[in-house]
Amino acid sequence: MEEVFAKARAKRCHIVLPEGEDQRIIQAAILAAEQSIADITLLGSADRIHSKMADSKPSLSNILIVDPASSPLVGGYIDELIRIRSHKGITEEEARNTILQPLGFAAMMVRQNHADGTIGGAVNTTADTLRAALQIIGRSPNVDTVSSFFIMIADKPHHPFQGPVIFADCAMVIDPTALQLAQIGETAALSASTILGIKPKVAFLTFSTAGSGSHERVQRVREAIQIAKANYPDWIIEEELQFDAALDPALRKRKAPGLNLDVPPNVFVFPNLEAGNIGYKIAERIGGMKAVGPVLQGLAKPANDLSRGSKVEDILSLIAITGLQAS
Repeated sequence: MEEVFAKARAKRCHIVLPEGEDQRIIQAAILAAEQSIADITLLGSADRIHSKMADSKPSLSNILIVDPASSPLVGGYIDELIRIRSHKGITEEEARNTILQPLGFAAMMVRQNHADGTIGGAVNTTADTLRAALQIIGRSPNVDTVSSFFIMIADKPHHPFQGPVIFADCAMVIDPTALQLAQIGETAALSASTILGIKPKVAFLTFSTAGSGSHERVQRVREAIQIAKANYPDWIIEEELQFDAALDPALRKRKAPGLNLDVPPNVFVFPNLEAGNIGYKIAERIGGMKAVGPVLQGLAKPANDLSRGSKVEDILSLIAITGLQAS
């Protein structure tokens, strides 16, 4: 993560944290500000936020604290929400209630370019966090599916490679179509380039290697590969691969000598959520890799969802990643 932190420092985006009264969020905000990883806005009561740090040495003086209930931005935010949700018949009262909620206020800050990205979920549910992001920030114009990825870091002596790779999708899309799977791979590859600064080498995983198996699920993966190749002809994307063949060049040559992928992939696209979620947890819990995420992709502007069990270091990492997602 040090390279990610270094890139975030160079970019130094503005991240708004809607759960600003949570102790972990406050501590991560202080670290982000002190280490110049991002400029931070905390949402919540200034009195309550300061009282939670009364016995701590770090200062909040370089962090902006905004209480949505008293912000002069509320009126404009309500008007904008009514405009973009008019097709859903939203009332002024509903819009006001949404904006006065920190998740809604934070998402509108990002939409209106008053912040570069937002992170919730340490206190709120994933459903509430995603609802605010999808309804207010919305999807990227060229993406139909919001998905997710994990940055998986290999740093142990027994790992067959060292450094970060991306696993997608491990948290969002349960049973993707071929088009959705292609978009998951495409956005994950773009994330690898943007966040990790690496040239993406993409492996679409299944239980077949280059035609060794036949099933409708394998065919779906093959269709996704063709879509991704057509959209990004310059990328390194091989035929469908089993995980062992993707990881081991010697085994890959034995199983599929016609493939041109001479080095291990750095973007692994799982065929469905079951495989992705199980796969990243096996890599983390048994394999000893460090998992950072999930990170959302496919939104018009960055918004991410924390686990309610997140630690301070997890929040700090996601602050850096969210900043790097900003255009």
